Amino acid sequence: MTNLPLKLPAEYWQNLSVTKRDIEFLQNYLFETETPLTPPGLAAVLVEERIRLERETQAKEQKNFGEVFSPKETYKKGQKLIFPALGLKNGTVKDVRPGNNPEVGAFDVLEITFEDGTNRFFAASLLEHKLNLPPEDKADPESDPTAILMAYGDELQKKLDKALESDESLVRIAEAWFPQALLLDINAGHLNLAEAVLEMNAGEPLTAASLMEQVDVPRDSNPSLTEFSMNYALQEDGRFDEVGPTGEVLWCLKRLEPDEVQNIPAALKYDPVDYQRELLNTQMLALEAQLDDELSETEQKSPHAGEVLITLTYPHWRAGTLPVSSRVEAFFPTALESPRIRFTMVDGKTGEKLPTWVVREYGYVFGLRKWYEKQKLIPGAYILIRKSKNPGEVVIEAKTHRPNRDWVRTVLAGSDGGLVFAVLKQDISCEYNERMAIVVPDVAAVDAAFLQVAKSRKPLEKLLRDMLRELAKLTPQGHVHAEELYSAVNILRRVPPAPLFAVLASTKDFVHVGDLHYRLAESIVEEQ
Repeated sequence: MTNLPLKLPAEYWQNLSVTKRDIEFLQNYLFETETPLTPPGLAAVLVEERIRLERETQAKEQKNFGEVFSPKETYKKGQKLIFPALGLKNGTVKDVRPGNNPEVGAFDVLEITFEDGTNRFFAASLLEHKLNLPPEDKADPESDPTAILMAYGDELQKKLDKALESDESLVRIAEAWFPQALLLDINAGHLNLAEAVLEMNAGEPLTAASLMEQVDVPRDSNPSLTEFSMNYALQEDGRFDEVGPTGEVLWCLKRLEPDEVQNIPAALKYDPVDYQRELLNTQMLALEAQLDDELSETEQKSPHAGEVLITLTYPHWRAGTLPVSSRVEAFFPTALESPRIRFTMVDGKTGEKLPTWVVREYGYVFGLRKWYEKQKLIPGAYILIRKSKNPGEVVIEAKTHRPNRDWVRTVLAGSDGGLVFAVLKQDISCEYNERMAIVVPDVAAVDAAFLQVAKSRKPLEKLLRDMLRELAKLTPQGHVHAEELYSAVNILRRVPPAPLFAVLASTKDFVHVGDLHYRLAESIVEEQ
């Protein structure tokens, strides 16, 4: 019997809900194949099954309306037929008689009575006819798994993940799902040996396959099942940390990871400040996006050019980190579950490989302090980030040159332990943002001042006022740009641009003199 093309309700795939039957089907599928599957794989399997079920249901319903007419078939008087070429009209065979056409050969002539009472004649028992092609063999977007997954795959994968998370019989590792009952036994001895192997590797991550080569793990005929079992056992043991990017599973010992990967470096810690974002004008919002602060709420995305030039701020210079702002986040690897990802940055000039970490949860890349020192970078230096041709790598390049003697803003420790600024001649080996560049001759003194501000819990408004007063001494007009204030304040306290700009906009102590330049109000100046 010929079947009709699959017909589904409008928005069937868009509104699809993952049912208990769907989960049971996927469970059985995973049991039978003994192969872990990721959401894309599970979605593909489920779409195929849903299409099969809908075809089966439609075939049963079709029997009530009759058989799909096909010229190659033979029909009897009284038989009900459906005519796809006539918009699925239903008719009944009123009469069957032999045809008479020497050029065609033997065939039948059917007289069909349709539901509206009209009669028409059709040829049947014809082995060659263009309508003999089964409708299901024609292009059918309703039942094309590839087209369905392209249009609705992402949303379906999210629905599947959510439904499977509540199923205790399944476990997940690195996006893949598998029945827990089928996992191989990885005992404490195997895990202790894995710990020893990772310790000998001096903190460098390894795959489960690499670990299994050195650990006596029971082998199964299905290698993916063995590796999945090893990955799951490592995941459930608190000694190990999965640090691979999406699509790759890598294991480290947590105790061998840098402290700055497990905990936010002091220079980057932010004590949130309540502020009204609506106080920020268009210029402030544009500057916020330009500053590439990982704590900003701006959603400016990476350009299509494949590279971004950022300014190295003091907090990141001090911590040996880079911000993962909305403008640069696409350059760095992601992971479904791992909050810390180990990857490689490559010096764009020398090709030197720099082992680094993305701490996605807090928005920074760690592991660049020695590279900053080697490049002789200062806070305010320009750094170029671009995509690499090699998967898993990101290119970083400092805009360096031979040392020049330049007049640059320099931060010094005052007699009271506070900080003062002066414009002094310094040996500079990099290109820099003039408003944000700061030379720090005595890092220990700045650290002490940082701790002093943290202990005193000085309000942001007062800290901003003190910084403006200090920086104003360096210009004849006493005007200071908001970008300069942001750079200077972040030496003593981690603050993203928006709260700082909101204080400038809402406090009478700060007078805007145009183009985001500010001076202190006369009343404040007189208090000095």
